[in-house]
Amino acid sequence: MIIPFYRSPDRNFTLLNGDCIELLNSFEFKFDMIFADPPYHLSNGGISVQSGRMVCVNKGDWDKSNGRYFDYLFDREWLSACRNKLKDGGTIWVSGTYHNIFSIAHCLTELDFKILNCITWVKTNPPPNISCRYFTHSAEYILWARKDSKTPHFYNYELMKEINGGTQMRDVWNLPTASKWEKSCGKHPTQKPLCLLSRIIQASTERGAWVLDPFTGSSTTGIAANLLGRRFLGIDQEEMFLQISKARKKEIIDVTMQKEYIERLQKQSRIFINKHCNIVSDVETTYMVELPF
Repeated sequence: MIIPFYRSPDRNFTLLNGDCIELLNSFEFKFDMIFADPPYHLSNGGISVQSGRMVCVNKGDWDKSNGRYFDYLFDREWLSACRNKLKDGGTIWVSGTYHNIFSIAHCLTELDFKILNCITWVKTNPPPNISCRYFTHSAEYILWARKDSKTPHFYNYELMKEINGGTQMRDVWNLPTASKWEKSCGKHPTQKPLCLLSRIIQASTERGAWVLDPFTGSSTTGIAANLLGRRFLGIDQEEMFLQISKARKKEIIDVTMQKEYIERLQKQSRIFINKHCNIVSDVETTYMVELPF
Protein backbone atom coordinates (compact mmCIF):
# COMPACT_ATOMS: atom_id res chain seq x y z
CA MET A 1 0.00 0.00 0.00
CA ILE A 2 1.28 3.45 -0.94
CA ILE A 3 1.46 5.91 1.95
CA PRO A 4 1.75 9.57 0.84
CA PHE A 5 4.65 11.60 2.19
CA TYR A 6 2.17 14.47 2.42
CA ARG A 7 -1.40 15.21 1.40
CA SER A 8 -2.86 18.67 1.84
CA PRO A 9 -6.14 19.10 3.76
CA ASP A 10 -7.92 20.06 0.52
CA ARG A 11 -6.59 16.83 -1.11
CA ASN A 12 -5.44 18.80 -4.14
CA PHE A 13 -1.73 18.35 -3.46
CA THR A 14 -0.15 14.95 -2.79
CA LEU A 15 3.52 13.98 -2.52
CA LEU A 16 5.15 10.55 -2.73
CA ASN A 17 8.69 9.72 -1.65
CA GLY A 18 10.52 7.14 -3.74
CA ASP A 19 11.60 6.02 -7.19
CA CYS A 20 9.14 7.42 -9.74
CA ILE A 21 9.34 4.37 -12.02
CA GLU A 22 8.57 1.93 -9.21
CA LEU A 23 5.78 4.09 -7.79
CA LEU A 24 4.12 4.81 -11.14
CA ASN A 25 4.08 1.10 -11.94
CA SER A 26 2.43 0.29 -8.61
CA PHE A 27 -0.97 1.98 -9.02
CA GLU A 28 -3.68 2.55 -11.60
CA PHE A 29 -4.59 6.15 -12.28
CA LYS A 30 -4.64 8.37 -15.36
CA PHE A 31 -3.51 11.99 -15.46
CA ASP A 32 -4.54 14.79 -17.79
CA MET A 33 -1.05 16.26 -18.01
CA ILE A 34 2.51 15.47 -16.95
CA PHE A 35 5.38 17.89 -16.54
CA ALA A 36 8.81 16.33 -16.10
CA ASP A 37 12.09 18.03 -15.32
CA PRO A 38 14.31 14.92 -15.33
CA PRO A 39 18.02 14.72 -14.45
CA TYR A 40 20.11 16.42 -17.14
CA HIS A 41 23.10 14.20 -16.18
CA LEU A 42 25.36 17.26 -15.81
CA SER A 43 26.82 16.84 -12.32
CA ASN A 44 30.34 16.19 -13.59
CA GLY A 45 32.44 18.60 -11.53
CA GLY A 46 32.03 21.67 -13.77
CA ILE A 47 31.61 25.26 -12.57
CA SER A 48 29.15 28.07 -13.21
CA VAL A 49 28.26 31.50 -11.87
CA GLN A 50 25.47 32.13 -9.37
CA SER A 51 24.75 35.54 -7.83
CA GLY A 52 28.14 36.74 -9.05
CA ARG A 53 30.07 33.85 -7.50
CA MET A 54 31.70 30.80 -9.03
CA VAL A 55 29.90 27.63 -7.91
CA CYS A 56 30.14 23.92 -8.66
CA VAL A 57 27.43 22.66 -11.02
CA ASN A 58 27.04 19.35 -9.18
CA LYS A 59 23.43 18.97 -8.05
CA GLY A 60 23.68 15.57 -6.39
CA ASP A 61 24.11 11.88 -7.15
CA TRP A 62 20.68 11.87 -8.83
CA ASP A 63 22.05 14.12 -11.61
CA LYS A 64 25.24 12.19 -12.39
CA SER A 65 25.64 10.49 -15.75
CA ASN A 66 26.01 6.72 -15.96
CA GLY A 67 27.14 6.90 -19.57
CA ARG A 68 25.10 7.77 -22.65
CA TYR A 69 23.58 4.32 -23.12
CA PHE A 70 22.43 3.92 -19.52
CA ASP A 71 21.18 7.52 -19.41
CA TYR A 72 19.10 6.70 -22.51
CA LEU A 73 17.70 3.53 -20.91
CA PHE A 74 16.72 5.51 -17.81
CA ASP A 75 14.93 8.16 -19.88
CA ARG A 76 13.09 5.53 -21.89
CA GLU A 77 11.97 3.67 -18.77
CA TRP A 78 10.54 6.66 -16.91
CA LEU A 79 8.89 7.99 -20.05
CA SER A 80 7.28 4.58 -20.63
CA ALA A 81 5.96 4.58 -17.05
CA CYS A 82 4.58 8.08 -17.57
CA ARG A 83 2.91 7.10 -20.85
CA ASN A 84 0.96 4.42 -19.02
CA LYS A 85 -0.31 7.05 -16.58
CA LEU A 86 -1.61 9.47 -19.21
CA LYS A 87 -5.21 9.61 -20.38
CA ASP A 88 -5.62 8.91 -24.09
CA GLY A 89 -5.93 12.63 -24.83
CA GLY A 90 -3.30 13.60 -22.27
CA THR A 91 -0.04 15.41 -22.93
CA ILE A 92 3.45 15.46 -21.45
CA TRP A 93 5.94 18.31 -21.22
CA VAL A 94 9.64 17.48 -20.71
CA SER A 95 12.30 20.11 -20.06
CA GLY A 96 15.99 19.86 -20.84
CA THR A 97 19.06 21.40 -22.40
CA TYR A 98 20.97 20.36 -25.51
CA HIS A 99 22.72 17.79 -23.30
CA ASN A 100 19.64 15.57 -22.93
CA ILE A 101 16.72 16.92 -24.97
CA PHE A 102 17.65 15.05 -28.17
CA SER A 103 17.75 11.75 -26.31
CA ILE A 104 14.36 12.59 -24.79
CA ALA A 105 12.91 13.35 -28.24
CA HIS A 106 14.25 10.02 -29.53
CA CYS A 107 12.64 8.15 -26.62
CA LEU A 108 9.30 9.94 -27.12
CA THR A 109 9.27 8.92 -30.78
CA GLU A 110 10.19 5.32 -29.96
CA LEU A 111 7.33 5.15 -27.45
CA ASP A 112 4.79 6.39 -30.06
CA PHE A 113 4.20 9.82 -28.57
CA LYS A 114 3.37 12.55 -31.06
CA ILE A 115 5.63 15.56 -30.50
CA LEU A 116 3.56 18.74 -30.82
CA ASN A 117 6.10 21.49 -30.13
CA CYS A 118 9.62 22.17 -28.98
CA ILE A 119 9.36 25.28 -26.81
CA THR A 120 12.50 27.42 -26.49
CA TRP A 121 12.51 29.07 -23.07
CA VAL A 122 14.77 32.11 -23.41
CA LYS A 123 15.88 33.16 -19.94
CA THR A 124 15.80 36.92 -19.46
CA ASN A 125 18.43 36.69 -16.70
CA PRO A 126 20.86 33.83 -17.56
CA PRO A 127 24.19 33.35 -15.75
CA PRO A 128 27.27 34.54 -17.68
CA ASN A 129 29.67 32.24 -19.51
CA ILE A 130 32.80 32.32 -17.36
CA SER A 131 35.09 30.61 -19.91
CA CYS A 132 34.46 33.26 -22.59
CA ARG A 133 35.17 30.60 -25.21
CA TYR A 134 31.64 30.10 -26.56
CA PHE A 135 28.17 31.65 -26.52
CA THR A 136 26.39 32.17 -23.22
CA HIS A 137 23.84 29.42 -22.48
CA SER A 138 20.59 31.33 -22.15
CA ALA A 139 17.87 28.87 -23.14
CA GLU A 140 16.30 25.56 -22.20
CA TYR A 141 13.97 23.45 -24.31
CA ILE A 142 10.62 21.94 -23.44
CA LEU A 143 9.13 19.21 -25.59
CA TRP A 144 5.33 18.99 -25.66
CA ALA A 145 3.90 15.67 -26.82
CA ARG A 146 0.60 13.85 -26.70
CA LYS A 147 0.12 10.21 -25.86
CA ASP A 148 -1.69 9.15 -29.00
CA SER A 149 -1.31 10.52 -32.53
CA LYS A 150 -4.97 9.92 -33.34
CA THR A 151 -6.59 11.19 -30.13
CA PRO A 152 -7.08 14.99 -29.98
CA HIS A 153 -5.39 16.86 -27.15
CA PHE A 154 -6.56 19.94 -25.27
CA TYR A 155 -4.97 23.27 -26.21
CA ASN A 156 -6.29 26.50 -24.75
CA TYR A 157 -5.69 28.45 -27.94
CA GLU A 158 -7.85 31.47 -27.13
CA LEU A 159 -6.31 32.01 -23.70
CA MET A 160 -2.77 31.72 -25.05
CA LYS A 161 -3.67 34.24 -27.72
CA GLU A 162 -5.15 36.56 -25.08
CA ILE A 163 -2.01 36.29 -22.92
CA ASN A 164 0.09 37.06 -25.99
CA GLY A 165 -1.69 40.34 -26.68
CA GLY A 166 -4.19 39.08 -29.22
CA THR A 167 -1.84 37.21 -31.57
CA GLN A 168 -0.95 33.53 -31.82
CA MET A 169 1.55 32.48 -29.19
CA ARG A 170 4.83 31.28 -30.66
CA ASP A 171 7.14 28.53 -29.46
CA VAL A 172 9.78 30.96 -28.15
CA TRP A 173 9.02 32.17 -24.62
CA ASN A 174 10.97 34.97 -22.96
CA LEU A 175 10.56 34.36 -19.23
CA PRO A 176 12.79 34.87 -16.16
CA THR A 177 14.27 32.19 -13.94
CA ALA A 178 12.80 31.58 -10.47
CA SER A 179 12.67 34.75 -8.38
CA LYS A 180 13.89 35.07 -4.80
CA TRP A 181 10.32 35.22 -3.47
CA GLU A 182 9.65 31.79 -5.01
CA LYS A 183 12.37 30.31 -2.79
CA SER A 184 11.03 31.48 0.56
CA CYS A 185 10.74 27.88 1.81
CA GLY A 186 14.17 26.75 0.60
CA LYS A 187 16.15 26.37 -2.61
CA HIS A 188 16.20 23.62 -5.19
CA PRO A 189 19.20 23.59 -7.57
CA THR A 190 17.07 23.27 -10.72
CA GLN A 191 13.92 25.10 -9.65
CA LYS A 192 11.70 26.24 -12.49
CA PRO A 193 9.82 29.57 -12.29
CA LEU A 194 6.12 29.70 -11.53
CA CYS A 195 5.47 31.83 -14.61
CA LEU A 196 6.77 29.03 -16.85
CA LEU A 197 4.71 26.25 -15.24
CA SER A 198 1.64 28.45 -15.07
CA ARG A 199 1.73 28.99 -18.82
CA ILE A 200 2.24 25.29 -19.49
CA ILE A 201 -0.63 24.25 -17.22
CA GLN A 202 -3.04 26.85 -18.55
CA ALA A 203 -2.17 25.94 -22.14
CA SER A 204 -2.85 22.23 -21.85
CA THR A 205 -5.38 21.57 -19.07
CA GLU A 206 -8.78 22.67 -17.86
CA ARG A 207 -9.75 23.48 -14.28
CA GLY A 208 -10.03 20.39 -12.08
CA ALA A 209 -7.47 18.45 -14.14
CA TRP A 210 -4.95 16.09 -12.54
CA VAL A 211 -1.30 17.04 -13.09
CA LEU A 212 1.67 14.72 -12.41
CA ASP A 213 5.33 15.63 -11.86
CA PRO A 214 7.55 12.52 -11.53
CA PHE A 215 10.64 14.57 -10.57
CA THR A 216 8.83 17.13 -8.47
CA GLY A 217 11.76 18.73 -6.64
CA SER A 218 10.34 21.75 -4.81
CA SER A 219 7.00 21.27 -6.64
CA THR A 220 6.71 24.44 -8.68
CA THR A 221 4.39 22.37 -10.89
CA GLY A 222 2.12 21.63 -7.94
CA ILE A 223 2.04 25.20 -6.65
CA ALA A 224 1.14 26.52 -10.10
CA ALA A 225 -1.44 23.76 -10.56
CA ASN A 226 -3.19 24.56 -7.28
CA LEU A 227 -3.16 28.32 -7.87
CA LEU A 228 -4.87 27.61 -11.19
CA GLY A 229 -7.50 25.21 -9.84
CA ARG A 230 -5.85 21.94 -10.86
CA ARG A 231 -4.98 18.92 -8.71
CA PHE A 232 -1.49 17.54 -8.29
CA LEU A 233 0.66 14.49 -7.55
CA GLY A 234 4.41 14.93 -7.16
CA ILE A 235 7.08 12.24 -6.75
CA ASP A 236 10.69 12.63 -5.65
CA GLN A 237 13.42 10.45 -4.15
CA GLU A 238 14.90 13.25 -2.04
CA GLU A 239 13.04 13.85 1.24
CA MET A 240 14.69 17.25 1.71
CA PHE A 241 13.07 18.50 -1.51
CA LEU A 242 9.69 17.08 -0.50
CA GLN A 243 9.95 19.01 2.77
CA ILE A 244 10.36 22.20 0.71
CA SER A 245 7.37 21.18 -1.42
CA LYS A 246 5.26 20.59 1.67
CA ALA A 247 6.21 23.97 3.11
CA ARG A 248 5.39 25.72 -0.18
CA LYS A 249 1.93 24.19 -0.27
CA LYS A 250 1.28 25.14 3.34
CA GLU A 251 2.36 28.68 2.48
CA ILE A 252 -0.30 29.12 -0.22
CA ILE A 253 -3.09 27.61 1.86
CA ASP A 254 -3.31 31.09 3.36
CA VAL A 255 -5.66 33.13 1.15
CA THR A 256 -3.62 36.30 1.61
CA MET A 257 -0.50 34.50 0.39
CA GLN A 258 -2.41 33.10 -2.60
CA LYS A 259 -3.36 36.61 -3.65
CA GLU A 260 0.19 37.85 -3.13
CA TYR A 261 1.59 35.11 -5.36
CA ILE A 262 -0.95 35.88 -8.08
CA GLU A 263 -0.25 39.62 -7.92
CA ARG A 264 3.49 39.04 -8.21
CA LEU A 265 3.00 36.73 -11.17
CA GLN A 266 0.76 39.25 -12.88
CA LYS A 267 3.49 41.89 -12.57
CA GLN A 268 6.17 39.44 -13.71
CA SER A 269 4.33 38.20 -16.80
CA ARG A 270 0.95 38.10 -18.47
CA ILE A 271 0.34 34.55 -17.30
CA PHE A 272 -2.55 35.09 -14.97
CA ILE A 273 -5.93 36.32 -16.15
CA ASN A 274 -8.21 36.78 -13.11
CA LYS A 275 -11.20 34.97 -14.55
CA HIS A 276 -9.08 31.87 -15.15
CA CYS A 277 -7.46 31.82 -11.73
CA ASN A 278 -9.74 30.21 -9.16
CA ILE A 279 -8.65 27.70 -6.54
CA VAL A 280 -10.52 24.39 -6.55
CA SER A 281 -12.86 24.52 -3.56
CA ASP A 282 -13.55 21.76 -1.07
CA VAL A 283 -17.11 21.49 -2.41
CA GLU A 284 -15.92 20.88 -5.95
CA THR A 285 -13.52 18.11 -4.94
CA THR A 286 -16.30 15.98 -3.42
CA TYR A 287 -17.36 14.69 -6.84
CA MET A 288 -13.96 14.57 -8.52
CA VAL A 289 -12.00 11.38 -9.09
CA GLU A 290 -9.49 10.68 -6.31
CA LEU A 291 -6.07 9.06 -6.24
CA PRO A 292 -6.18 5.34 -5.29
CA PHE A 293 -4.18 5.88 -2.08
